Amino acid sequence: MEQASEALNETNRRPPSRQPQMNVAMTAFLMTVLWWCSPAQQQAEAGLAYALPQTEPDNRYKADILLIVAHPDDETAVGSYLAKAVIDDGKRIAVIYANRGEGGGNSIGDEQASSLGAIREIEARRAVGSIGIHNVWFLNGRDTPGQDVFRSLQTWGHGSTLEQVVRLIRLARPEVILTWLPHFVAGENHGDHQAAGIIATEAFDLAGDPTAYPSQVVPPREPTDISNVTEGLRVWQPKKIYYFSDASHPVEASGPPFDIGEISRQRRVPFYQIAAELQTYHRTQADVSEPAAQALRTGNFDSLRLWLQRFRLVFGKSVVPCRPTGDVFEGVTQGAAAFKRTRGYPIGTQRGVAMELGGVFAFYRNFWHAHEIEHLASIVEPEIEIAVHSYLHIPLLLRNDTEDSVEVLLESGVPAGWKEASGSGRYRLGPFETRSVQTFFIAPPDPAGQMEDIRWMARVGGNLLNTVVMKVKVSEWTLPQ
Repeated sequence: MEQASEALNETNRRPPSRQPQMNVAMTAFLMTVLWWCSPAQQQAEAGLAYALPQTEPDNRYKADILLIVAHPDDETAVGSYLAKAVIDDGKRIAVIYANRGEGGGNSIGDEQASSLGAIREIEARRAVGSIGIHNVWFLNGRDTPGQDVFRSLQTWGHGSTLEQVVRLIRLARPEVILTWLPHFVAGENHGDHQAAGIIATEAFDLAGDPTAYPSQVVPPREPTDISNVTEGLRVWQPKKIYYFSDASHPVEASGPPFDIGEISRQRRVPFYQIAAELQTYHRTQADVSEPAAQALRTGNFDSLRLWLQRFRLVFGKSVVPCRPTGDVFEGVTQGAAAFKRTRGYPIGTQRGVAMELGGVFAFYRNFWHAHEIEHLASIVEPEIEIAVHSYLHIPLLLRNDTEDSVEVLLESGVPAGWKEASGSGRYRLGPFETRSVQTFFIAPPDPAGQMEDIRWMARVGGNLLNTVVMKVKVSEWTLPQ
């Protein structure tokens, strides 16, 4: 014990090591030498502020085409064109999925909800990766089955989703955007599809505006440090936008022609066959993967081709000179395009008394005009597809743009088998009053093979004011309205 105590005392009497102090001193000396030899010191000596070299945008994410859709498997609608663009034309394509499809079904397992969404994300990444598309972003919108676009926009968080899409456009700097048609159609008419088209159109018009989400385009204060708030992106004006529709019938509209039966120069097979291979990755969605798998097994692609041919590209708009029926890249040149501000919502003046479709139909009338895509109004008449024995909602607007009160009589006209639930009656409108009228019908118990017309007639003082017509198709099953 005494020897141990002596050893301890001897240790305590030793002077502390000077190695740490020497290391600190040496580090300070070397930093001083480096400073005096650096460009920063030389500029400081000259009275100049030291500037870091300007960096260019990250070209790993540069896209020729940016596809903006709602769900995993939505890319299959234009799979043939994507295959041609990537495989034969060497275009760089990126994809934004607004959600993960967690609200859909699962054809091969018990996983549902968020777990299904995790699976479907991988299915989509593998699908587009199979044709060479690797820049893929998933946003945090909720899969919202139904035909109500307002519900989809609300559950997604319209504003935050738009901000994210603008950010990714500025990051990817696409020349062309492809997205779902912002329109109400008879068919699947998924509210999420409509929402994707609406947000993509809004983002097309905002990404080049430095006053839109300015923190994205303000340079970071300390670009070589951490915890920056501003993002240092560049504003970017995409040059063209094209749409495709989930209507159950082909949409007749101007757009670039494309033959899905064209033979790929690289793969030596038709592009519809490559599209079929892409579809097989979506195994949880048997309505997408099984027809494609069967066609590949049997070599009979007739049914699949008919389905794929419905998804034609529809010209939206362009900030460069081109023909609506010209090639997707007609008029597109290298470099940034000048920002083009759209006219926005017009404040119009109307006179007299009128009835018109309200709700989503009124929204689209204003939306198309605000974003200068009014030609979309004429490509599809007001129409809807609903399930047997379900309710049909037709929103109306009654306008009295006069200085006098008026009484409007509403009367409906329905085909055999239909029942009106509410809507008919007399409505008194004060001067310059607009009233929303929600009308409902009950569909027949059997599907119809063709479109039928449901009419609303408005009368004032016994005189017919005008008539609104909604074309309706009754099917065994549809998404709820």
